[in-house]
Amino acid sequence: MRVGSFVLAARFPGQGEGEALHRAVRSAEVAEESGLDTVWLAEHHFVPYGTCPSAVTLAALLLGRTRRLRVGTAVSVLPTVHPVALGEQAALLHVASGGRFSLGLGRGGPWVDLEVFGAGLEAYEKGFPEALDLLLRWLSEPSVGAAGERYRFREVPVVPRPTEALTEAEGPEVVVACTSPASVRLAAERGLPMLLGMHVGDEEKAEMVALWGRHARACGRPSAEIEGAAHVSAGVCQIADRRSDAAEVLLKAMPGWLKQGLEAHVTVDGRERRMRDPLAYTELLCGLHPVGTPRLCADRLAATSERTGISRFALLVEGSGDLAATEENVRRLGAEVLPQLT
Repeated sequence: MRVGSFVLAARFPGQGEGEALHRAVRSAEVAEESGLDTVWLAEHHFVPYGTCPSAVTLAALLLGRTRRLRVGTAVSVLPTVHPVALGEQAALLHVASGGRFSLGLGRGGPWVDLEVFGAGLEAYEKGFPEALDLLLRWLSEPSVGAAGERYRFREVPVVPRPTEALTEAEGPEVVVACTSPASVRLAAERGLPMLLGMHVGDEEKAEMVALWGRHARACGRPSAEIEGAAHVSAGVCQIADRRSDAAEVLLKAMPGWLKQGLEAHVTVDGRERRMRDPLAYTELLCGLHPVGTPRLCADRLAATSERTGISRFALLVEGSGDLAATEENVRRLGAEVLPQLT
């Protein structure tokens, strides 16, 4: 089982952006010290829900500060960037880090980001498959040209080539965030593992894994690839000597962050959006994920793995909103939970 942290660089009420980003960096450094497998970095624009606008940029910093830890994006929002630009960045990080970078991709939402970056609503609603396929070609071929609906350019060489610079034959790992049957099908057709969100429980994640397998088999993907698909389950983790204490930490801090963070999202076309009740959502997360004693947390992770077949986890560890508490949470995850999972 491979357990990592999920870092949003969340800005809690009363905090500044620098404080949120410092906590994000420190939590990643402590994750390496504590034996975690990966740090997954979220990306958001114009909202305090997450103060990192470029997951690949923060990944570059963390790859330079660590030696063993894998660093991934969760996710880089593909509709707001050119796939070749993101592909070049991913290849650079893959080569320069010795293969420690994972590129998580997502469609994002119908937010004002699409207006600011000039992508338009169509890039979100229809353009993700074309952009994804162009990016995958960039990470696997020696030269690439495009003649699609959105991207058209003459053939150019791929520099640096991620598939040649290392002894391994493949480029950086690519993972796709999936929230619907359509996105599951898209990932399965390309043989890409899924990142499944923290808002859904084991039953729904198991259904999505099964659906991915059916689509992958129908597309003729190799059996070994299907059986070895390294899907990632996102969740929340808060450790305390009593479950009630762990839940209390999150119930005090997370609703305020969720309220101000989610309310700040602005749609690009004025469409109405429903916001989750922050307190009810926090309670849901506490019930779904490893929140409690080290034994309970280990049991919860093991149960999720058994029910879903997923053996990789990206756990939000900054739910207290406090730097010292976050560092302690990560250290306890490494020292008291991970040994029970081996």
